[in-house]
Amino acid sequence: MELKRVVVTGLGALTPIGNTKDEYWNGLVNGKSGAAPITYFDTEKFKTNFACELKNFVATDFLDRKEARKMDRFTQYAMVASDEAIADSNLDLDKVNKLRVGVVWGAGIGGLETFQNEVLNYAAGDGTPRFNPFFIPKMIADIAPGNISIKNGFMGPNYTTVSACASSANALIDALNYIRLGHCDVIVTGGSEAAVTIAGMGGFNSMHALSTRNESPETASRPFDATRDGFVLGEGAGALILEEYEHAKARGAKIYAEVVGGGLSSDAYHMTAPHPDGIGVIAVMKNCLENAGLKPEEVDHINTHGTSTPLGDVAELKAIKAVFGDHAKNININSTKSMTGHLLGAAGAIEAIASILAMENGTVPPTINHTTVDENIDPELNLTLNKPQKRDIKVAMSNTFGFGGHNACVLFKKID
Repeated sequence: MELKRVVVTGLGALTPIGNTKDEYWNGLVNGKSGAAPITYFDTEKFKTNFACELKNFVATDFLDRKEARKMDRFTQYAMVASDEAIADSNLDLDKVNKLRVGVVWGAGIGGLETFQNEVLNYAAGDGTPRFNPFFIPKMIADIAPGNISIKNGFMGPNYTTVSACASSANALIDALNYIRLGHCDVIVTGGSEAAVTIAGMGGFNSMHALSTRNESPETASRPFDATRDGFVLGEGAGALILEEYEHAKARGAKIYAEVVGGGLSSDAYHMTAPHPDGIGVIAVMKNCLENAGLKPEEVDHINTHGTSTPLGDVAELKAIKAVFGDHAKNININSTKSMTGHLLGAAGAIEAIASILAMENGTVPPTINHTTVDENIDPELNLTLNKPQKRDIKVAMSNTFGFGGHNACVLFKKID
């Protein structure tokens, strides 16, 4: 069976450094940090009092007030980003065969704030179970794609992938395969997360996963730097319109890039820590290259998982050297989490968008906040430190890994 070609025809982004794809890209190339003190709740007694929140986002600017109240923030974010991507694709929703349009979305946690608030309200009461009737449908992780499909009438595959921080990269790979196999013409894919909450911050702090650089939040996310002390929690959404190539070509769609491969693997090692030798990461990148039919030396750019954790950054770079050999030093490697923070289940989506826009604009965004060389990292690797670099990118890779040892890797190529 000959596989269909799959292309990206629309993008939407809602991030801590920009509330549209264009604002997001502008923030990336200008090295903008999205980290700042938390405004959602009192953090006085928390170990970490900052995060990468969205800025100047008001849900009712985009959504009907009544509908917005029925949605957790992670679903609101999904609706806004997917609306932008659909509009950007110029899909004619009156002409497209909606039975062949799906929504495959990623969320690692889902409606955490809704769950937290309902339980806190119950605990503060007299024991009478007075729960909001929208509690469950606001909380469940699969409600975001459900709402996207209901709004637009899309009747193809509709579900959420959950693989911690790899969730939206998993969603993108699933969407790729549905179209490749001829089951769909178009899929709205991506991911959203809204875990900057009391429970989210408290939980990650208890694991010692977050940076505690409270005196300088904007410099706290510092992937590959010797003084890194944990990731910075972020929130938002990224959406991509994946489309069968001939379908896109027939309607004269703008094509950003071709999705040429996806790889998956497991570390099978530890609940939260990466394998120190990056064995699962080596496997996922090799799987992805094989799936795409590409050689390692064809890759120009890698947007790493690069969370700014002591163990994870080193393991990933070791894996890159193992897979790419001498060519590793010719690749522009970066971590856009240095600017956006870690969007958990939405990370794969916004980083895929960053990779695609880097290809389109011939510019690799920087890894900001790097001041101190880590002796455990090969100095010959080009980590695109502190300043963007011009680069003709023909092939870009995006890596995303999650707690539980979940690894996902996606390859994008300039369209021929």
